[in-house]
Amino acid sequence: MKQQPRLAEMIKGQVFDGFLLTRTAAQRTSSNGSKYLDMTLCDTSGEVNAKMWDGLTPAPAVAEVLRVRGVMQEYNNRPQFRVDKMRPVTDKDDYDMNQLTPCAPQPPEEMKDEILARVEEIADNQLRALVAMRLDECGDKLNYYPAASKLHHAERSGLLHHTSTMLRMAKHVCEVYPQLDADLLAAGVILHDLCKIDEMDSDEIGMVSDYTAEGMLIGHLVAGVAEIARCGRELGVRKELLMMVEHMILSHHDLPEYGSPKPPMFPEAEVLHVLDLLDARMFEMSRALQNAQPGGFTERIWSLERRLYRRREAPVSKERPEAE
Repeated sequence: MKQQPRLAEMIKGQVFDGFLLTRTAAQRTSSNGSKYLDMTLCDTSGEVNAKMWDGLTPAPAVAEVLRVRGVMQEYNNRPQFRVDKMRPVTDKDDYDMNQLTPCAPQPPEEMKDEILARVEEIADNQLRALVAMRLDECGDKLNYYPAASKLHHAERSGLLHHTSTMLRMAKHVCEVYPQLDADLLAAGVILHDLCKIDEMDSDEIGMVSDYTAEGMLIGHLVAGVAEIARCGRELGVRKELLMMVEHMILSHHDLPEYGSPKPPMFPEAEVLHVLDLLDARMFEMSRALQNAQPGGFTERIWSLERRLYRRREAPVSKERPEAE
């Protein structure tokens, strides 16, 4: 496959001829009555709103790979891609899916092995069995499920990426605060988002087409508590331990407006919430800053309600020799 321009690096007026992946697509009608395609197209560098104005081409399916020709433009000071021609790919097309869909930086097998190794270190037999049972029930979906449809870790294997990163942070936090129950915190990290597998409908390339009925009506926090309660009963987990794990799942969003009916009410639950928020924000900030020019600002990030500044200078390396 020949190298093609990355969406995040394209400038106004630049021509694109290559392959892109569809995230959303719909036929719409403009104010003058003409029909057009309104799409979100993506590669691994990011996504862009795209318009095709011929009014004849049917909307492509979500997660469909397209051969696309067009020009990068701007609308309301934001990038917008004008599609001139497009078609579904064929068996003769030479393209690399790894360049088209956002993926976690590590192979899913490595992240999953890291998580399973931490489970084996849990000293409490009942807690270890509870975590292992839930992971086993998730099966192969863990290998490709994202952690969100659009926001943090909305990428193939994003749920494993989010979980493994939080596990590493939890280890260091427990070194600073040794009064924390490291195994309880690790269990909360591993379990807290597992029901996103039931909350969203994702294909095997990590693209979420929609939220499921269970996701819309119940959500991954309440569903997660229900699954923990069921497994706990089957395994005969101690009442207090089970209750604390359930509370960590229920409270990890902290506030009612974010879905948690209870705030974190013991230290491990508070740390879980903070690590979850930190990892989500660092992911979103890193992704947004990749598309900003040094010395410039990002677009407004609606989940953070702010724009971000990208520094001009590169961080000083620790290996850099001191001046004589």
